[in-house]
Amino acid sequence: MRLFVGDDWAEDHHDVEVMDAAGRRLAKARLPEGVAGIARLHAMISDQLGETPDEDVEVLVGIETDRGPWVAALVAAGYRVLAVNPLQAARFRDRLGVSGAKSDAADAHVLADMVRTHAHELRPVAGDSDQAEAIKVVTRTHKTLIWERTRHTQRLRHALRDYFPAALAAFEDLDAADTLELLAKAPTSAQAARLTTAQISAALKRARRRDIAEKAAAIQAALRAEHLGQSEIVTSAYAASIQALIAVLTVLNTQVKTLQGQVEAYFGQHPAAEIIISQPGLGPILGARVLAEFGDDPHRYATAKARKNYAGTSPITRASGKKKIALARFIHNDRLIDALLTQAFSALRLSPGARAYYDRQRARGVGHNAALRQLANRLVGILHGCLKTSTPYDETTAWSHHINSTAA
Repeated sequence: MRLFVGDDWAEDHHDVEVMDAAGRRLAKARLPEGVAGIARLHAMISDQLGETPDEDVEVLVGIETDRGPWVAALVAAGYRVLAVNPLQAARFRDRLGVSGAKSDAADAHVLADMVRTHAHELRPVAGDSDQAEAIKVVTRTHKTLIWERTRHTQRLRHALRDYFPAALAAFEDLDAADTLELLAKAPTSAQAARLTTAQISAALKRARRRDIAEKAAAIQAALRAEHLGQSEIVTSAYAASIQALIAVLTVLNTQVKTLQGQVEAYFGQHPAAEIIISQPGLGPILGARVLAEFGDDPHRYATAKARKNYAGTSPITRASGKKKIALARFIHNDRLIDALLTQAFSALRLSPGARAYYDRQRARGVGHNAALRQLANRLVGILHGCLKTSTPYDETTAWSHHINSTAA
C-alpha cells in the first residue's frame, strides 16, 4: 500500500493532504509546527493504514524544503521524503489549472499529486551523516559572514568616495584591521592629515604588515594630498555613518576568523576530508564547502554525470529543428558553484593537467569563464571517482585520458 502526502509548510504551520494511489483525497488538515503537529500527521497516516502491516506500507511525502527539524522527523519516521523545488511545484500547479488561483491547501494537493505521479523524477532528501550536516551549518554561516563583510566593505567604499576620497588612495584593503583602526581614529580628511608616521606605523605593526616604514610614509602622503571634499556638517555626518560601518566590519572580521577555526575542526573529523583536500585547489575551507553542499550520502549521485548536473557545472542542451546549442546552467546551488569555480581557478596554478585542459579550451576560442566552468566540470568528475573508490587524487591518473587523446 502506498500513501502520498503533500506538505505545504510555513513558519508556524503545515497544510497537509493525504492521497491514495488513485488520486483520491483521504484526509487534509492544517497542522501546527512542532511535536504536536508531527504527532497529528502520524495519526492521520495511521488512520488510513488500519491493520496494514508496516512492511507493506510506503509513505511518500512531498515538501518544498530539505532541512529543518520537521523534515528530520519525517525521515526518522521512515517516510520517503521528496524535496520539491518551488519552481517545479509552480509549473505543476499550472498544469492542474489556468485560473491563477492559489492557496496553501491547494498547494498541499499539488504536492501530493506530484509525488503520486512523478516520484521517480524527484530527488529524495539526502541521507547525509550528522557530521556532514554539522559541516554544512558552520561552512554556510562562515561564507554568509564573508559575503556580509564584502557588502559592508562596499558600503564603506561608496561612503568614502563621496566625502573622503583620500582614504581610497591611501588604503588598499578597506576591511583590513589596520585600515579600520586608522579610519576609526581619523574618519575625516582633516583628522587623517594630522596622523603621524608613528601612529600609522603602530597600526601597521599590530596588523603584522611588512615594509612598515615605506607603507606608513605612502599612507601619510596620500592622506595629506589635496582632494575634493564636502562641507563640514556633511563630512561630520558621513564620519558618524562610517564609524558604524567600521564597528560592524570589526565584529565580522573577528567572527569570520573564529568560524574559520570551527570549519577546519569539523571538516578535519570527517572520513572523506583527506580525499577531498587531495584534490587540486581544495584546502580545508574550500573542501569543507564542497563537502557541505554535495553532502556525503554515498547513494545520492549514481554517476559522475549526476553529480555534475547537481553542481551546475555541466551544460544544458537546447535543440529545436536544425538548431542545437549548449548553454551554461543558471539554476544551481550558488554556494557550491562559487566553491567549485574558485577551486578551478586555484587548480590552474597547482595542477599541470588542469592548466593544460584549460589552455586547450582557450585555444579553441572558448572564453575565460566558460573554460573555467568546463575545468570545474572535469574536476567534479575526478572528485566523484575519488570518493566512489576511496582513492586520493593522483595527477597522472586524473588527466591520463585527456593526455592520451591529445597525443592521438
